[in-house]
Amino acid sequence: MTSTPHHPDLRSQLETLTTEAFRPELAEIDRMPTLDIARLMNGEDTAVPAAVAERLPEIAAAVDAVAARMARGGRLVYAGAGTAGRLGVLDASECPPTFNTAPGQVVGLIAGGPDAMVTSVEGAEDSPELARADLDALALTADDTVVGVSASGRTPYAVGAVEYARSLGALTVGLACNRGSALAAAAEHGIEVVTGPELLTGSTRLKAGTAQKLVLNMLSTITMIRLGKTYGNLMVDVRASNEKLRARSRRIVALATGAADDDVERALTATGGEVKHAILVLLADVDGPTAARLLRESDGHLRTALATAHG
Repeated sequence: MTSTPHHPDLRSQLETLTTEAFRPELAEIDRMPTLDIARLMNGEDTAVPAAVAERLPEIAAAVDAVAARMARGGRLVYAGAGTAGRLGVLDASECPPTFNTAPGQVVGLIAGGPDAMVTSVEGAEDSPELARADLDALALTADDTVVGVSASGRTPYAVGAVEYARSLGALTVGLACNRGSALAAAAEHGIEVVTGPELLTGSTRLKAGTAQKLVLNMLSTITMIRLGKTYGNLMVDVRASNEKLRARSRRIVALATGAADDDVERALTATGGEVKHAILVLLADVDGPTAARLLRESDGHLRTALATAHG
């Protein structure tokens, strides 16, 4: 059995982080009634949106920068370890069905690779070299964006990913949950959502993880809105890959156009099930090929295509 070396420097680093702070007033939490613990956790969670609200200007600036790169064909890449890495993979994996993004357009990298989604991969988070190798495998360009995610803001994998991406001219965002983090400092756009000490000391899958989920939701969702992937608050680029999504597609077309069910079905049939195209067919009174051309010429922005069709 190998022994783990003692790292006094790392221990002293962790002791300065608010996400790692010990709360003596909760030292008896294991003796509390279950409902009281649940109330306590719920109360803790209510502070997270307020912490995110303090960083909305930084989030908005990052979104605009990401959208500008993606409009030129760039990719959005999340990089993190543990919970932060899993949240990035989750957000990336939900973009194709929600926004019909191309494979590889939004990517989640987790230290240790896919196996680390379900099991701990020892030492992976401590390796900036691993981050560089993972980014090299993507053949990163200056049009791409790399978002490093780390609750502590010091995780070598996340910091290494951002530093390497920036050296290649890519846009970089650093999302952390502590002030004065190395991750935010390394990135062009630093976002520090300070959620404070956790209910369980150092368990950053709790408030910090919730904050990261909220911010990643904003980064991807608002970027996709800026890229024309929605029409109002409707997911007009949704990929109908199952019966539920096919039903949702029909409902979206009906909500956007006010058309009768039969007309909605005809429009979807004429456009191969493409929601955005079907809406254009109904609202602009054009055929499927014309709708496709108009959307191509407007870079997929439905409002622009409608304005062009109506002269």
